[in-house]
Amino acid sequence: MDDTPEFTGVETRRISWARNSAAYRLSRRMLSEQQLREQIIRKARQKFEEIGDEECSLLAEAAIAYGRQLGALNDKNFAEVKLRSQARQGKSSRAIAHGLRSKGIEAAIVESAMQNADDVSAAIILARKRGYGPFDRHGDRLEQRARQLAAFARNGFSFDLARRVLDMSREEAEAELETGGEW
Repeated sequence: MDDTPEFTGVETRRISWARNSAAYRLSRRMLSEQQLREQIIRKARQKFEEIGDEECSLLAEAAIAYGRQLGALNDKNFAEVKLRSQARQGKSSRAIAHGLRSKGIEAAIVESAMQNADDVSAAIILARKRGYGPFDRHGDRLEQRARQLAAFARNGFSFDLARRVLDMSREEAEAELETGGEW
């Protein structure tokens, strides 16, 4: 199947398995290269008896190469999709960047993707989801403000941004969402 020198010494059927496994996993969900590598190595150790670390690594690299060849494995696209998706859920750029780095995305790719981040809109979305500030259904509850500020902080938003969102009127918040970032 694959005569390239980098896969010399690995059985052809195992290379085929790695490719098929990569295609299956990438058809089910978007993965980073590191995630695919870890999944292939873990599954290879379960499937093949007495497989060595070197051969596992070669199988993982074969799977990654095949995923790239298919166009289904691209860390840059992965980072951009995750940024848009998680920002629409109300996650801060700080929290998203941390998550991307933990999935093995290179710092340069994370930094490039974060240039499109809009924390103001994400903070407003979080406020709307939780009924904070301008979306508080019970009126202005001063005793809840400290808890709400803490919730923003736990989600990676700055104190100033949290205070700004909590002080907005509902109309200002909705207008900001309409004109906000283009994730």
